[in-house]
Amino acid sequence: MAPIEILPEVAALARAAGEILRRHFAAPIPISARKSTRSDVVTAADTEAEAFLVRELVARFPDHHIVGEEGGGQGAPADQAPLHWFVDPIDGTVNFAGRLPHFCTSIALATPDRSPLLGVIYDPCRDELFSAARGAGAHLNGQVLHVSDTAALNDALVSTGFPYDKHLNPDNNLKEWGAFLQHIRGERRLGSAALDLAWVAAGRLDGYWEKDLKTYDVMAGILLVQEAGGRISDYRGEPRPQRQDRGRYVASNGRLHEAMLQVLRDAGGLGGA
Repeated sequence: MAPIEILPEVAALARAAGEILRRHFAAPIPISARKSTRSDVVTAADTEAEAFLVRELVARFPDHHIVGEEGGGQGAPADQAPLHWFVDPIDGTVNFAGRLPHFCTSIALATPDRSPLLGVIYDPCRDELFSAARGAGAHLNGQVLHVSDTAALNDALVSTGFPYDKHLNPDNNLKEWGAFLQHIRGERRLGSAALDLAWVAAGRLDGYWEKDLKTYDVMAGILLVQEAGGRISDYRGEPRPQRQDRGRYVASNGRLHEAMLQVLRDAGGLGGA
């Protein structure tokens, strides 16, 4: 079955997960666990939404592998599955736990070598559903998306994020943040990598960069940016950064990409690329 044929079904699952998030967001939000650091939190909504999505995906696609943020690998074994799902029940959990209404659910389908075929990102606070299928374009609530036409970095609005170990790791994006600040119109740190990528696809942001992102954070957003006419690379300009389990990502409208890479080079932020 072609990915675009199952897109409506996956979109419905994302909306249903969004209903779970809305229900929890309207009530007190206790933190149920912490992962790598005090900044890396888990809520009951994360656990419930992912369990729902995994259950529904396994029922529909029992021979597929599922990579989830909270539950790890589920479904068919990764080395035997023809396709892999990447599920992030809440991208922007720190925002969610702090009652800041900027978070989303992200679902993507990809080949075993991590080439995205389908992506859905649902923002339940704005009721915005971003979707893309390989070769079929990117859409927001059914309307075609296209990246911005900003051609100069000093006219650009860009975004980024900081790693959870920012307090201890000197490779924490501060140098890159300062370097971009001298070259762009505006710089934002919004707290959801998936929505940052969706907003690049929608032309709301001209560019985005961030390090240490997991595949479930970005797989849907990668396809959205590409299908909307943008470009994705690592900090060195190489395509397919999602092949790394913790990659460095640059997303742009294409016109600004080389200028963004130059800022990163000048800041010395290439690291592991």
